[in-house]
Amino acid sequence: MKITILGSGTSTGVPEIGCRCPVCTSTDSRDNRLRCSGLIETAGVRILIDCGPDFREQMLRLDDFRPLDGVLITHEHYDHVGGLDDLRPFCRFRDIPVYAEHYVAERLRQRIPYCFAEHLYLGVPRITLEEIAPDTSFVVNGPEGRQVEVIPVRVMHGKLPILGYRVGGMAWITDMLAMPDSEYHKLQGLDVLVMNALRPQPHHTHQHLQQALENARRIGAKETYLVHMSHHVGLHAEAERLLPPHVHFAYDGLTVGLPDAGHTCVNLSGQFQ
Repeated sequence: MKITILGSGTSTGVPEIGCRCPVCTSTDSRDNRLRCSGLIETAGVRILIDCGPDFREQMLRLDDFRPLDGVLITHEHYDHVGGLDDLRPFCRFRDIPVYAEHYVAERLRQRIPYCFAEHLYLGVPRITLEEIAPDTSFVVNGPEGRQVEVIPVRVMHGKLPILGYRVGGMAWITDMLAMPDSEYHKLQGLDVLVMNALRPQPHHTHQHLQQALENARRIGAKETYLVHMSHHVGLHAEAERLLPPHVHFAYDGLTVGLPDAGHTCVNLSGQFQ
């Protein structure tokens, strides 16, 4: 399995428009954070998690134009779905299924109805909405009959119920403030946890750093990578040194591999240039 962090930033991105703080003016590429998204490649299947407004730029940076077998949507907010129209080039390979729970699927139909009309005009992305149930696993199909099981994980984004996802030995959780106690068992035995940590200060809809560290300890993944961060986290080079062992601030372009032996390996040179 290969996990690529396409975007590690919060809804404003970093740098934030109009800000001249040390993080937003940093020349360290790890401090430049596009909106949060990830690419999971496992068993010959390629799965995109969220498709935000920076998707086009993320794919240009990645420079790896190959088919996408499915898109997992965590929730309806623009920073997680604003790039769905930019899936168009990938539809040259095949129609792309987009997996979302019912209320999210309904809102996508309202926001971009031209993508789901009965008669599509030329150039519209050929994407299909596949409605999933929060308490039921499902399968993403790849080429040559390959399949990957995905387990939804219910988390709370403030008062809004949203989804995280587990795929094999990794799980991706973003925009979480809290998780119902009944969901933690889905995250037992993880090799890699990718999880949000907005900033050091408390927030009413997102985990702050201390909450993320407490959840990382409770979940107990071998390695935890923090995403969906604002400029308030601080300079990557300085903030990373303050984290406990086996917890890391992710950055755009970071890749994490899970070989068959079950031990994580990190490509530290994988950041986008």
